[in-house]
Amino acid sequence: MTNNVYPVKKREELELKIEKLAFGGKGISYIDDYVVFVPKSLPGDVVRAKIVKRKTNYAEARLLEIIKVSSLRQDAPCPYFGWCGGCTWQNLSYPEQLKIKKSLVKESVEHIAGLENITVVDTLPSKQIWAYRNKMEFSFSDQCWLLPEELGNESLKKDFALGLHVPGSFDKILNIDNCLLQSDAANKVLNIVRKYSLENQLKPYGIRSQEGYLRFLVIRQSLYLNDIMVNIVTHTKEPELLYPLAKLIMSEVPEVSSVVNNINTRKAQVAFGEEEIVLSGHKNISDKIGDYSFEISANSFFQTNTAQAKKLYDVVIDYAQLNGNEIVWDLYAGTGTISMFLARKAEFVYAFELVDSAVKDAIKNARKYGIKNLKFISGDLLHNLNTIDQEAQVIVVDPPRSGMHPKVCKFLSESTAERIIYVSCNPTTMARDLEIISENYKVLKIQPVDMFPHTYHIESIALLEKKS
Repeated sequence: MTNNVYPVKKREELELKIEKLAFGGKGISYIDDYVVFVPKSLPGDVVRAKIVKRKTNYAEARLLEIIKVSSLRQDAPCPYFGWCGGCTWQNLSYPEQLKIKKSLVKESVEHIAGLENITVVDTLPSKQIWAYRNKMEFSFSDQCWLLPEELGNESLKKDFALGLHVPGSFDKILNIDNCLLQSDAANKVLNIVRKYSLENQLKPYGIRSQEGYLRFLVIRQSLYLNDIMVNIVTHTKEPELLYPLAKLIMSEVPEVSSVVNNINTRKAQVAFGEEEIVLSGHKNISDKIGDYSFEISANSFFQTNTAQAKKLYDVVIDYAQLNGNEIVWDLYAGTGTISMFLARKAEFVYAFELVDSAVKDAIKNARKYGIKNLKFISGDLLHNLNTIDQEAQVIVVDPPRSGMHPKVCKFLSESTAERIIYVSCNPTTMARDLEIISENYKVLKIQPVDMFPHTYHIESIALLEKKS
């Protein structure tokens, strides 16, 4: 746009046809080449929307009314849909979700990386599309978000909530008593904790006041053993307040084998603490991916969709094409799950990870299975990559959502590796990184993997081959 001429005005109300979805879940409408983002809309909807933000190349609008309903719409089974910020695509059929995720990956690579004619294969579906999460994190708050039908109910307690965040509200929590993404047993734990906390007047922590006791409830469940770990995160160290609750949970929910208390005295709203107390049962639970079982503590990283993680690793191994003679580098290795699978097929694997605690867990996991052709290297990636004498024939990268540092991308682009496998949880940052790496590597194909049904999140695995 030139001379500050925009096709829309702020606070203007418009009738818009939604053409497709953006990564992030918002609907996209076009006025000529100008993009208007409309939350809570679907392709095929005709909506009335109000412009709330205007930029040079795009505007954001608030949905006022759906004038014509898209044929893609279906009823969402969750009563909190539209308020909770979790499953924004429950109103789309699962096959349609898979198609859209594939298109989001393809568009990101074409528009951001400028790579044409890249083969993006069909999204690998999740066998379970409900109760697939092995970990859910719920927040306590002294500010309860009320649903429209609850606003006039004076009997409802407004200074206590245990549930999930409403988008756009950092301090208010929507009470949730049944989340469809976790098991019935986990939902039973959620309701026992809420009931006990209210009956015993355990105060929720207030983000504004920075006072109160209860901060988070984290429920983890093993797919392999079905065991549940309950982690109650509190602001102060008063475990005597929780021992009776731990005993109650263990007696009421037979799947629970561990109840722990993490104490977080800091302002940061994070669901782990400086100290941990085992209230009842074991300190860890175990879960399994393929033939490997892993000890999981309250603060361990572990793939959230256990069954789908195995499918993702199978694709990585397939793309690596290992015959037992290769040196492999595994960058952003975490607790070493992918590294262990690679070590089965490679001559030797060097696994790089910044977080020291993750490396300690990774070494423990590898020792458990007697894996000797695997070395974990802790610390700054850019520095450590230059300390390895043996060049890699295959490099696997699995960076965080923010992608890789441009210097790491440049290093990879100039490497001598025959193949690079890029595992991504964000197609936009993956595309940005691929643009740099593709200077010397060709992207052969990309496999989207759906780890998170009913959300816009999508994992992708890109196979790159050195240009001749």
